[in-house]
Amino acid sequence: MRTSFVPILALAMMSLSSVRLSAADASVTTTDKPVTETVHVSDNVRGGLAWLASKQKENGSWSNENFPALTALPLRVFLAVRLPEHESVIQKAVKFISAHIQEDGGIYKKSFIPGRGGLSTYNTAMCMTALHETGDASMMKTVLAARKFVSSSQRPGEGDHAGGFGYSRGGLFKSTDLINTSQAFEAMRITQSVEDLRPAKEGRVDIDWKAAQAYLKRVQNAADAGSDQAGGFYYKPGRSAAGTTTNVAGEVIFRSYGSMTYLGLLSLMYADVSREDPRVRSAFDWATKHWSLDENPGLGGQGMYFFYHVLAKSLSAYGADEFSSKGDRNIRWKAEIVARLDKLKHEDGETVYWINENGRYWESDPVLVTSYCILALQLATAE
Repeated sequence: MRTSFVPILALAMMSLSSVRLSAADASVTTTDKPVTETVHVSDNVRGGLAWLASKQKENGSWSNENFPALTALPLRVFLAVRLPEHESVIQKAVKFISAHIQEDGGIYKKSFIPGRGGLSTYNTAMCMTALHETGDASMMKTVLAARKFVSSSQRPGEGDHAGGFGYSRGGLFKSTDLINTSQAFEAMRITQSVEDLRPAKEGRVDIDWKAAQAYLKRVQNAADAGSDQAGGFYYKPGRSAAGTTTNVAGEVIFRSYGSMTYLGLLSLMYADVSREDPRVRSAFDWATKHWSLDENPGLGGQGMYFFYHVLAKSLSAYGADEFSSKGDRNIRWKAEIVARLDKLKHEDGETVYWINENGRYWESDPVLVTSYCILALQLATAE
């Protein structure tokens, strides 16, 4: 019997402050009640939230203001653990993001100068997800327009990049990669119920999931890659941040590595590939075979906190709380990641934060890294 991951993902990834859509009357109701009565909030999560709140700028943003996605991520943290004392933090962040809504439906800062804005697909996918998770009925038209923007950003046609997503529709960042592709998948899945509000004459908007599955196949190593690489994922067609190796036939193979393999596993689930499918099973097998929280397997300290973040999301969605790794060691990943992040935290008075000494992939930004950690901890401690 085929197992669909989409309903499971909806439960695993939805915000604790959710939107309920009624197809019958196309109305939106919000659930904005604080969740302190039903959601366990650990000391480290509470301390991290307090630290993030203290770092919010007066205009509602965090980190680099040229990229509203960097505000959308911590906003999602506060929405996932919606405490009454943080309502003003949430409203200020929403106001900042809303100021970047464009006429084309995207949510980004316009700029032709790299580093000062742009990255329209990346920013829109992150921001539309956060706005949807507010549960605010007034944001749903914005989310509908953003869905149309993101769906039109999927690469059409043939070739290695077809079916995937890049940072933008074109320009300097026209190539695709697994990070942006997975972010677009997540945004479209999490917000899909809002299509019940779209006027029937417009037709429902979605991405081409068949092309999406085909894209994922191009960044996952097949069995002929060799036992150490098979099932794992890498960054983009023709490139792995972990470099290359050769298989027994002497062919060049792009090395699999930790963060991309968990992201690939999550992406397969977003694309509604069944749990029994060899692509899903082999990705999970690679992850268990290369289990480690001491590093991002294959990349060492690079992108280590993003790795923790996607590991928690993918294993929560996959539904594996316990499994065996190489050497038959029994892994209880939730307890292990809670312990690991507790060890790595930095205390700042009564608050806590995280930062990566290896600053690659923006992980020298403690706001970004702390957001990753809180989301991972909340998934690991959810009851």
